[in-house]
Amino acid sequence: MNAPDAPGALRRNAPWPSPKLAPALAEKYLNIEDLRQGAKKRLPRGVFEFIDRGSEDEASLRDNRASFHRIKLRNRVMVDVSARSTQMELFGKPMSMPLAIAPTGAAGLAWYEGELELARAAARAGVPFTLATPSLTAIERIASVEEGRKWFQLYMWRDRDASHALVRRARDAGFETLIVTGDTAVPPIREYNKRNGFNSPFTFNPTIVADVATSPGWMWRVLRPYLQNGGMPRQAHYPSDEKGVQVRMVGGAEKLRGDNLCWDDIARLREIWKGPILVKGVHQPDDAERGVKEGVDGIIISNHGGRNLDTAVASLDVLPEIVAAVGDKLVVIADSGIRRGGDILKALALGAKCVLSGRPTLYGAAVAGQDGAMHALALLRRELDTAMAYTGAIRIEEITAKCLWMGNQ
Repeated sequence: MNAPDAPGALRRNAPWPSPKLAPALAEKYLNIEDLRQGAKKRLPRGVFEFIDRGSEDEASLRDNRASFHRIKLRNRVMVDVSARSTQMELFGKPMSMPLAIAPTGAAGLAWYEGELELARAAARAGVPFTLATPSLTAIERIASVEEGRKWFQLYMWRDRDASHALVRRARDAGFETLIVTGDTAVPPIREYNKRNGFNSPFTFNPTIVADVATSPGWMWRVLRPYLQNGGMPRQAHYPSDEKGVQVRMVGGAEKLRGDNLCWDDIARLREIWKGPILVKGVHQPDDAERGVKEGVDGIIISNHGGRNLDTAVASLDVLPEIVAAVGDKLVVIADSGIRRGGDILKALALGAKCVLSGRPTLYGAAVAGQDGAMHALALLRRELDTAMAYTGAIRIEEITAKCLWMGNQ
């Protein structure tokens, strides 16, 4: 039998190579919370809080973690789990584990050209990377990353022609899956951004300048290379006449608003996009059933990581009833609050086929770019592998509700 691996390391039979990390990285950052604390020390406060915090009173942000803590795991004993594997297939293609990197709009502020770093880490790890509409790196540059599965997330604008043109760009660049975010009809309320002077796109003002001055490492690793190569980037996918205005995702300029998105838009997107289409932000069973009717390939149960509607129900709490409503008619993916490999197992045991996770790899990227993101994925995979061993699951398909104890729920 092989000796146990060091914390954070990959198993010797892993289907993806271990990053060439400095020993100090693997020794210092033993879990995602360690990476979070490392990111907090390295990033300006405004950037870190934009990544890390939620909306309004942040009840949903806290509840996301509480929902995972409420559900317990059951040991399964006297089972030979020596041949276990975290590998699985989604939409007919292999993945090293049931996780895809979620769309996030601040990776390019966590690290210089952070979206590229995340895409490369995902390719090496054998998991999909999702590029967000408000990202700082263009579709075509992400497409240039060799190998790897690339998904694209769409915020539908009121200017449908501009949105459809963006979808065609992603399609023509070889992106395979389209995620249509449906839970951001209006800009969320995040007071801390105003207090921190943080705008999207990132712009300098007295508050930001004072904040950045306290983060010399960030100035050297992120700000300096941007300034040396043309200045701070803007959202790469917004129409050219809107890149310089303050646009909070779907708010701001009138033609970029998305509060008239409806199910009829899916039919038009299907004419453009022949690969899988997923709708993100589902909480209601009847919305999931409507997704089946409209022919989407999957839904993502998500409260946007607690960043949009505060007091929105945690994804894990509504996952079982939504799975019961749609069965295997489409792929159900869970999102929001994943911080441990055991969290992944719990979501799968309740019926999800896969999870999305955004903040963990952002924390990793803020610490060490591509290697840090790779380390975050390695930690999650190792923890999932460990949880599978304890619950007696040899393959992902064997993770069922029998692995769980849910008390009086």
